[in-house]
Amino acid sequence: MNNFFKGKPVDRQIFVQICEKLDLEWDEVVAKPARQPEPEDNKQNKDIDIDALVQQVRQKRHAKIQYQCGTMRMLDIEQPIATTEIYTDVNILEKITSQQWREIPDLVQGFNPESDEFDRLGLSRRQERVPGLKAVERYSKLMVLGKPGAGKTTFLKWLAVKCNLGEFQPHLIPIFISLKDFAKNCSGETELKLFNYINNEQFRYCGIVDESVTETLLNQGRVLILLDGLDEVSEADEDKVIDEIRKFCQRYFKNQFIVTCRIAAAKYRFTEENFTDVEVADFDSHQVETFAKKWFIAVAKNNREEGKATNNRFIEKLNLRENDPIRELAVTPILLNLTCLVFQEKGEFPPKRSKLYEEGLDILLIRWDEYNGIQRDGRYYYLSLSCKKKLLIQVASITFEEGNYFFERDKIQLIIATYLRNLPNMLRPDQTTLQRDSEAVLKSIESQHGLLVERSQRIYSFSHLTFHEYFTAKYFIDSFNPEYLKNSLKQITTKSWREVFLLAADMMQPADKLMHLMKQRTDSLVANDEKLQQFLVWVSQKSLSINPTYKYKPVAVRAFYLAIDRPPDKAFDLAYALDSSLNSDLVNLRRISSEERRRDPFFNRYYKFDPIRDLASDRDLVLVATDPHISLISYLNRALNYTRNIELRCKLKLLKQQLPDTDGRNSEIFKVWWQDHGQSWTAQLKAVMIEHRNIGHDWQFSEYQKQLLKQYYDANKLLVDCLNSGCAVSREVRQEIEDTLLLPIAEIEKRQQPIS
Repeated sequence: MNNFFKGKPVDRQIFVQICEKLDLEWDEVVAKPARQPEPEDNKQNKDIDIDALVQQVRQKRHAKIQYQCGTMRMLDIEQPIATTEIYTDVNILEKITSQQWREIPDLVQGFNPESDEFDRLGLSRRQERVPGLKAVERYSKLMVLGKPGAGKTTFLKWLAVKCNLGEFQPHLIPIFISLKDFAKNCSGETELKLFNYINNEQFRYCGIVDESVTETLLNQGRVLILLDGLDEVSEADEDKVIDEIRKFCQRYFKNQFIVTCRIAAAKYRFTEENFTDVEVADFDSHQVETFAKKWFIAVAKNNREEGKATNNRFIEKLNLRENDPIRELAVTPILLNLTCLVFQEKGEFPPKRSKLYEEGLDILLIRWDEYNGIQRDGRYYYLSLSCKKKLLIQVASITFEEGNYFFERDKIQLIIATYLRNLPNMLRPDQTTLQRDSEAVLKSIESQHGLLVERSQRIYSFSHLTFHEYFTAKYFIDSFNPEYLKNSLKQITTKSWREVFLLAADMMQPADKLMHLMKQRTDSLVANDEKLQQFLVWVSQKSLSINPTYKYKPVAVRAFYLAIDRPPDKAFDLAYALDSSLNSDLVNLRRISSEERRRDPFFNRYYKFDPIRDLASDRDLVLVATDPHISLISYLNRALNYTRNIELRCKLKLLKQQLPDTDGRNSEIFKVWWQDHGQSWTAQLKAVMIEHRNIGHDWQFSEYQKQLLKQYYDANKLLVDCLNSGCAVSREVRQEIEDTLLLPIAEIEKRQQPIS
């Protein structure tokens, strides 16, 4: 603090923090620094106006920086896109995830796929985030780490362009260097020289031929040095490049440095050079929407209206609950780019989600490095693509079946070592060699592809739960034998396995056998419970009372009555999945207000024979009988409007007359009335419902039976979702499943008996 107020040198990080506390703009404070005694080694430059020199060099280098950093080539997009048009503000984690000490129970807390409130994205949102630009302003020397395709290069190029335009650090000269290109350019030299590379490759071609200019600018700390892709340097040049960066930073320490590297490839820390390590955070929902909007506008060749319209459809579809696994992938720019690209083609996500995941894996496993011209080294490089996938399948299936979403490093290395040992034509290595190779392979999977990530010290998981599920589904298909199926199908009621079954059905060719087995397992859940079988008999009989010759599928009507007692939220998902017209007709029916019905005779004429009125009336009557709140009055009014039974309507009107005249608003009056008369009134209502509509029965299920019925419902919903996913199932098998879905066992067996 004394140094700060006396105008003496202060560490940059502390200087920025003091300015923030004092509500000062630090860049304005240093814009015109007080004259300091000039160092002895710079006295030859005492007549140089450094600010004028900076502006001259900036002007000469302006076109070079715009050419080098002003546009981006994105995967599978034919035209380059302006960096400023696609760049989305990144957030930074100041605590590196892999360097934290947390145990598996700490990570599992709040990460429960069996919960109804499970958030697939929750893991990436746990840490406090800092805007990327704020981190750059706070630290003079920054190591930016991140997963493959996290946006590190785009971030550096955006900083270079903003600086070049005078909108960020206008008193500095931006220099962007690809470390891979730097190493190649200096190939064969015993000692790499960043100074020579900057002077010859960055300045000389811009008309700055005097080497002393480069030296002066560096000595005065007037350069923003952006070093991109430390992980992309070949193994042969790695040590030399790192050593050169160290020496360069020590000599020209007054300048601002930012280095990017894949997080798992950061073997070295520039601790002596006062570098601060930070990590690029996954996108949050706002960043996803911002990136997507920019992407669709840019790809539409700046037709903003067309781009905005496509983006609105994209975000609407992406935010649907059924697309949670896709949304979970779209948190890094590389996979969000793919997701946008796939949607751009047809305005929809593919019904076969596995195709999207396969494309994403192809990018991470091969195409991203090929696209960037990166040649990897090491033991892992010599594994074929097929072997890499089989290894990941092995890791995924073992950990997923054990219910482990997070696993110790020793555990995963043991799986890798076992796989390597069993490779054909593999020499039998000793234990030490196998241990070393498994460590190298694990680190390569993490650094090169980002498919496995270190969530804390020595604890790993798949980077996306979606990939964990996908590889487990691949194992499910590859191991399609009776014993494995018997064990796996026990998981049909386990929520965490839902996506695995969907993906397995999606990828299996053909899927008839799997669908048959899933149907048998689902029916067996309630096969031995007599009361639940009686309930299914009622469901079947009740569904037959609805005109079976009309347009709704009988199985959809069965699903409707199976769920009629369930809470309103998602009560009829299964019915709607079996027959979408059922949902649309209910929506259309309820759009017509009671006043419009009285005024428009077309309503009664059009809906006179429509069973949708019976379904809607039954549902509202059940809500009246189960919802002891003032809202039951609105349910009762709707039931009165919908019912086609004149005698039932009269009895419902009599019941309505017993209710207090609250005009649907005074809940206190209603509450008092309900305490005195609610029980007897509800008993009268249920008697009327049973007499005229055969609904409202008190089945007196135990808690165990209620849970079993819920599992049965969810398993049937999973089966139907598999059928609707576009899986390769024959028409005959599909029809057989639909015909026997939600029937009691006796009826199923009767239908399956051959006709004599």
